[in-house]
Amino acid sequence: MNEKSAREAMVAAVRFLEDKGLNHGSAGNVSMRFGEGALITPTGGRGDWLTPDDIVHISLDGEVSGRGKPSSEWRFHTGILRTRPEAEAVVHTHADCCVALSCLRKPIPPFHYMIASFGGNDVPCSRYEPFGSAALADVAVEAIKGHLACLLANHGMIAMGRSLQHALDLTVKLETLARQYILACQVGEPVLLDEEELVEVHARYGTYAAAAMPR
Repeated sequence: MNEKSAREAMVAAVRFLEDKGLNHGSAGNVSMRFGEGALITPTGGRGDWLTPDDIVHISLDGEVSGRGKPSSEWRFHTGILRTRPEAEAVVHTHADCCVALSCLRKPIPPFHYMIASFGGNDVPCSRYEPFGSAALADVAVEAIKGHLACLLANHGMIAMGRSLQHALDLTVKLETLARQYILACQVGEPVLLDEEELVEVHARYGTYAAAAMPR
């Protein structure tokens, strides 16, 4: 993807997240690996005024080239892209149900088999650190290790993907699962998948992914 197309895709992603109600106002941010660095949404970016030219080019060490000021959360975006070479995009939202569960400071357990699609047997929750801080970047990188998504304590969620579309799909999926977990907890105590069941689910996801690969 050339830079023009990448910038346009990121603007479309911001608008998609707002249209789906996963971000409101200037909350949340999106990044995408580009060359040796990344493209990231600007601080305070909103879909109603964001243009491709507003997207900021940043190195994985945090140096901005060109115009614009990157999102205040650039540290965890670059931290994930730097430490997870398989990640091509990172999405951060303040989606309602993910935020609600993040305030419990607990992982989302395997109440549904699709939890395994995020790479582990649960969706972890990071420790709390202030927004925009280097400390938050550190705990985000730690929490998402071995997974494709995590909650940020008292804050929101992060998803990373092999493409921008993949990261967006995982974001929607995680918010859906968070809502379903809250609903299940309202009517009783969810029965969690056990270790043997999770092993089978992971095996099936592996077979499914292999079958879906282009040949």
